[in-house]
Order: sequence, then structure tokens, then C-alpha cells
Amino acid sequence: MKAYVLHGIGDYVCEEAKKPCAEAGTALVHVKAAGICGSDIPRVYRTGAYHHPLIPGHEFAGEVVEVGEGMSSALIGKRVGVFPLIPCLKCPQCQKKQYEMCDSYNYLGSRTNGGFAEYVQVPEWNLIELPDLVTMEQAAMLEPMAVAVHAIRRARLSGADRIAVCGLGTIGLCMAMFLLDGGCRELYVAGNKDFQKEMAQTIGIKAENFCDIRCEDFSGWLLDKTEGLGVEVFFDCVGKNDVLEQGIKSLRAEGKMMLVGNPASDAALEKNLYWKILRRQLRLIGTWNSSFTHEESDDWHYVLKRLEEGKVKPEKIITHRMSFDTFMEGFEIMHTKSGDYGKIMLCNE
Repeated sequence: MKAYVLHGIGDYVCEEAKKPCAEAGTALVHVKAAGICGSDIPRVYRTGAYHHPLIPGHEFAGEVVEVGEGMSSALIGKRVGVFPLIPCLKCPQCQKKQYEMCDSYNYLGSRTNGGFAEYVQVPEWNLIELPDLVTMEQAAMLEPMAVAVHAIRRARLSGADRIAVCGLGTIGLCMAMFLLDGGCRELYVAGNKDFQKEMAQTIGIKAENFCDIRCEDFSGWLLDKTEGLGVEVFFDCVGKNDVLEQGIKSLRAEGKMMLVGNPASDAALEKNLYWKILRRQLRLIGTWNSSFTHEESDDWHYVLKRLEEGKVKPEKIITHRMSFDTFMEGFEIMHTKSGDYGKIMLCNE
């Protein structure tokens, strides 16, 4: 089969690879769509993976073409999304169905072969069947959408909350999409590109509610927008120290700082900001991955329901649809930032 194989840092090529088979408890999925995540770029170009060679890709969907021993043949031909985290099912977190916090997990696309290939072996446990109205492109974005929903749910919002989102990559845009869908009345977002402003407006953000942080201080801008009170909730989808500081400065008393973005470097707080956390009784809340429990109440089923009902349209932020032969161009665009991009998608249908 064709696959994009990472042999080492910067050694990433499209080549012929051995096609996997469906072993006991697993299915062979023919990949129909796969998205590049921001975390794939450092993995390919700067840090490498846990081991090499590795086929990256954890945002993907496809069709089951083969099943292993002990599985029903009725799965063959089913269209499926894939939860990429493979939990141990034994640790204390797994026993509480908090699989996203598993102590000893495997992960498709970073610890074991993932979806940037024609076929991938996936445990049956990790499959979610797709309704007919959900497209493969939408299903390939289930993972980042569920991450956004998980963060929103952990924030325990009220309908009157004024909310800020800093960072308009895929997660930030998906978060804004779900916040608007959930009825958020005052949503403020920040980005640093004209293109991000265009994307924000595409999903329904008012132009006056976009802060261009190239020329505005986001915390001061937010205080102006909220009569000096600040916002109730600030989502940091960037993971940089200055955004953490801006969030703390712009929160009202008892506000919540949601830490969503992967950290770009070490973080440190000035003494006066530490005092602000104490005196205003702020809450800094971490959020990680998403909940997938095979129950209707989990994040993945929630997202799937919103997609089926047409309430959210993640395809609006897909900017590049690449064939297998041109997919490497997508990595180069994201690596060199040679052009504007939203979600870059491998389309293999």
C-alpha cells in the first residue's frame, strides 16, 4: 500500500509499505479522509516520534474492509470514525471510564501506525459508526471537534458567560463553532492573520468581535469590550506564556482560564499576576483530549449528533483537499507557513 512513513526527524517520504491485516479484535480500515494536525508538524520536522519507522496521522475516517477473529462480519463495509487513543482499560482512570487520562495508552499516529496510509489496523474498541448524513471529511475532523467540546464541557459554562478564545487554529475555530451553536451570546476571539479573521467570519463570528493581536493587546481590548469587568471564561488555544498572562489579566472575579493548547515552552508568572489569581479567586483548568466511552453522553457522540443534524459544519475550515500524490505539499505549507491554511485534508475517496 501507499503510506507516508517517518523514518526519522525530517526523513518523511511517501513509499510502498506493507499492508496491515486485521488481527484478533481489530479491523482493517481503508482510509478515505485524513487531516493534518498541528502536532504532526513538529513530530515530522523537529522532535520525531516515539519510534521509527512510523506512519503518522490520528485524524482520519474510512471504511472497514476486513475484521479479525472474534468480530462480526457485519462490520465490513461500515463507514467509521476513529478515536486514536488506545487505552489500557486497566488503570484507575480507565476503570472510571476516563480513558483520555489513561496511564499506559497507545496512540494511532504517534506511538503506532496511523492514518496517513491507504489502510490502517484499528482496534474494534476505537471505532465509531458514522450516520449516512456525515461525510468522510467531517468524520476525519471528529477528533479535533471532540477536543474542543471536551474543553467547553469542562468549563461548565452558563448562558450569560462572556467568553474569549485566543488562537484560531483548527481547535480554536471548532471551539468557536460549538460555542456559537450552544448559544453563546458574547464571544470574542483573537488571531494574528487576516486569513484567521476571514475564517472566523465564515463560521459566524462578528467582525467587531475579532481582535487582531498584531496591533491590539487582547487583554486590554477585552476589558474595553466588557466595560472593564472582564470575561467569565478564557480559552487559551495557543499554549504560550504571553497568552496565559493575557487570560489572567482579562478574567473577571472567579473567572476560569481554560488551558487547551499544547505548551510551546516553559511558563512563568510575574508576582502581580500570581496575586491576581489569588485575590480574584481565579480558576486555571487543564483539559486533555476528549471523552470516548461508547455512550451517547460522551464527546464523540455529541459531536456526531451535531454533525448529523447539520448544526456544525467543520468543512467550512477545510482549505486544502489533497490527493495521495500531492499530500506532502500540505506538510510543507504548514511547516514553512508559505501560505494561508485552515485544515489540510487528504481525500482518498
